[in-house]
Amino acid sequence: MTPPDGRVPVLPPGAPFDPGHALWVDGVLAGPFSRTAAPTAPSLVPAQSGAPAVEPTVPTRRLVILWASQTGNAEEFAASAATHLTPAAGRTPELLAMADASPAQLTSEADVLLVTSTFGDGDAPDNGAGFWQTLSDPDSARLEGIRYAVLGFGDSNYDDFCGHGRRLDERFDALGATRLLPRTDSEPDFEETAEQWLGQVVTALATADDRQPVPAGAVETAVPEPAVTTTPAVTAPPPAPAPAGFTKASPFSTLLVGNRLLSLPGSQKEVRQFAFDTRDGELAYDAGDALGVWPANGAPLVAEWLALTGLDPDGPVDLGDGAPLPLEEALRTRLDIARITTDLLKFTADRTGSHDLKRQLRTDNKDALAKWSRGRQAADVIAEFPVRASSTEWTGVLKRLQPRLYSIASSPLAHPGEVHLTVSVVRYTNNLGRDRKGVCSTYLADHADDGPVQVFIQRSPHFRPPADPATPMIMVGPGTGVAPFVGFLEDRQARGHTGPNWLFFGEQREATDFYYRQDLEAYQASGHLDRLDLAFSRDQRNKIYVQDRMREHGPRLWQWLQDGAHFYVCGDAARMAKDVDQALKDIATTHGGLSPDEAAACPRTSATSATSTDSTACGGRSGSRRRGPEEGSVERTLLAACNVTWPWPCMPVWPSCTPESRARAKQKRPWGRRAEERPEASSLGRSRAVGPLPRPMDPYRPYPSW
Repeated sequence: MTPPDGRVPVLPPGAPFDPGHALWVDGVLAGPFSRTAAPTAPSLVPAQSGAPAVEPTVPTRRLVILWASQTGNAEEFAASAATHLTPAAGRTPELLAMADASPAQLTSEADVLLVTSTFGDGDAPDNGAGFWQTLSDPDSARLEGIRYAVLGFGDSNYDDFCGHGRRLDERFDALGATRLLPRTDSEPDFEETAEQWLGQVVTALATADDRQPVPAGAVETAVPEPAVTTTPAVTAPPPAPAPAGFTKASPFSTLLVGNRLLSLPGSQKEVRQFAFDTRDGELAYDAGDALGVWPANGAPLVAEWLALTGLDPDGPVDLGDGAPLPLEEALRTRLDIARITTDLLKFTADRTGSHDLKRQLRTDNKDALAKWSRGRQAADVIAEFPVRASSTEWTGVLKRLQPRLYSIASSPLAHPGEVHLTVSVVRYTNNLGRDRKGVCSTYLADHADDGPVQVFIQRSPHFRPPADPATPMIMVGPGTGVAPFVGFLEDRQARGHTGPNWLFFGEQREATDFYYRQDLEAYQASGHLDRLDLAFSRDQRNKIYVQDRMREHGPRLWQWLQDGAHFYVCGDAARMAKDVDQALKDIATTHGGLSPDEAAACPRTSATSATSTDSTACGGRSGSRRRGPEEGSVERTLLAACNVTWPWPCMPVWPSCTPESRARAKQKRPWGRRAEERPEASSLGRSRAVGPLPRPMDPYRPYPSW
């Protein structure tokens, strides 16, 4: 049996097999087909008499692309790479999320491309945590025979830049795998670097058998010029075709049609609801998705920059991606002139010779640098350490302005022509006495109605309301973390879902900070929102938070989880997410009968809910972070516990939950009867026995706050 194109067949990506069975089937197919010679194409040059015919070789190694992504960049590039490698490398890649793969499934005859972002300062993204935990185990299987390459997505302003990519690279090497090429670390404006990495991969796959091993620790943060080689030239893949719909690179031009203040007079915060026109659904989205917004710097900040640098606002600058622009326009719409970056500090230190800045940049002085940077923006640095440089030099130092992602606070079923956001507007006076603003939040609040706003949808397929109309839903969304859950409740109501809904909401003061109060109370009155538990921290002497309310209702919350409730949390991952995570573990041990070790094996809020390159609190930021820090600094600390979706009951899906532990838990339940006989069954709005358990969903990605 010979395949028509000479290639070893594999299951298509959408085949209805789980990853383990799919790999087994691919192996069965590879056996007979890989031993079958491919048909030989007619030769254009007659063979010499008596010379043996040479048949073209057929690649028999599997090509696997494993990705882990927090906000979608790594995921989207991995999918694009898979599309391009089929014609460019002559092989059909297997595209898998790391959450759907295990190191044990990687056979020795595999080429593995690892595409990953980094969570916080060096941790794995949500959907890469399990893979890394297995890979880093001391008893993890050896990987001899595997060839691999790593592309890291990150931001060099973080202490552990592309740390997870680096750790994957080092661990694969330690387990005996062979590098195809040095690891590449990319910045937020990753497109050019990632495309060059992909071109190198194509070349490496074509010439891997003739290449020397790449030494340990090899890394490229900028792709060098190609060296002269005598091997046949292999061109880089063509640019990616634009995906259907509107994207970061091809955004949707819309108008701001609503700007409503949600916080009331006397609040310490300015929280607003923004509405954008989708032109009757031309900009399509689902509840749970995020909206990317391309901001512009405010005119006062641009004027301050021009005054500090002494540059001509009308002078042309070439940013390398189009026609030259006047400097003033580049500063307003293309360059990030608010965030303090390592490149900016190094450039300023080199030009001024400042020993103070050089001391701040020492690797052993990170905490002091973070404290010094808090509240400052880039203009504060230039004001304190004046630098005279050309516009070309400045455009080489400044990062490109990036879009901000916000959790969508609406359902298209409830608002067919609109998409809503809930945003905490950042305004403060720093320690130097200068008024500072968040770039995107104040752009939306003050200037977005001046003209079209460029937006795009960031899909979140794993962050959705339950598909089953009867499934219970528990949501923890303090502050502007309530944003996606407003959309969830709208969506379930529009679909006629009858499953019970429970929301934990908290803020500083009920009188001024109860966002969406009328909507939530109306849902509660109608029975659509079965439970609404509130925690207003400043309304009494002892502060009360959402995790305290969870513990207060531990028995009932555990009951909901046992009945199959899906659990969602969105908010400040720096503290709240960890506290919610601990509260869940406490509830599991106290009311579920799990041991501390078993509870510790449950999904982790803090470790499965944040990102590195574009991460702050979902839809807004924590009240404790309301005053002081500038936007870039907050991005380092407010890591969102957003879009963590856990389908409970938890015990059968936790790795440590054995039949024995489940039996112990059953004996210790506060109720020993069937679901319809439980004393609190009425709180669910229905009665049903515990049925088949849902498959675990992967925790998904968070979104920045402004």
